Amino acid sequence: MVENKTPAARGYDSLAKALHWLIVGLLIVQFILAWMMPGLRPGAQPESLANLHLSFGALILLLVGLRTVWRLTHPVPLIADNVPPWQNLAARASHALLYLLLFVVPLLGWADAASRAWSISLFGAASLPPPPIDASWTDLLGNLHSFFAYTLLTVAGLHLASSLYHHFWLRDRVLARMLPGDE
Repeated sequence: MVENKTPAARGYDSLAKALHWLIVGLLIVQFILAWMMPGLRPGAQPESLANLHLSFGALILLLVGLRTVWRLTHPVPLIADNVPPWQNLAARASHALLYLLLFVVPLLGWADAASRAWSISLFGAASLPPPPIDASWTDLLGNLHSFFAYTLLTVAGLHLASSLYHHFWLRDRVLARMLPGDE
């Protein structure tokens, strides 16, 4: 059991936590919507589930942009002084990969929608301009979007597993730093 006595292990601030958990919730919704959507064939128009999926994807992209700006301008609490260097490196690498995937997956989805000549709006309130992408890219973009979405799901699962490992096995404050009430 590792006891953490370092003041550097304080929690994330309220906005970072709120954005983290909001994005987690939206990702859960996104995967449920994606699994429930009927097969999207070329020439098909998005129906209600696909429109929701596109809107939630645009919202996630917006929130991840805000979260990235916040993270770059606010210090990240250190895990602990007694965590092995390889775990700190793994945590930094997995966070960087999560952020990258949280940008890449919605951008690929946006490009895929544009290749299908679909418009994307944020729940009908604001339309996003389509990137100039030819329909010949539809299959590749759709496949890349799916591949990286499952990669995101895998990396997020590893992120969750490692936080649970720290909480239940090592009994340190890694998970507690992102829970409500720990700042």
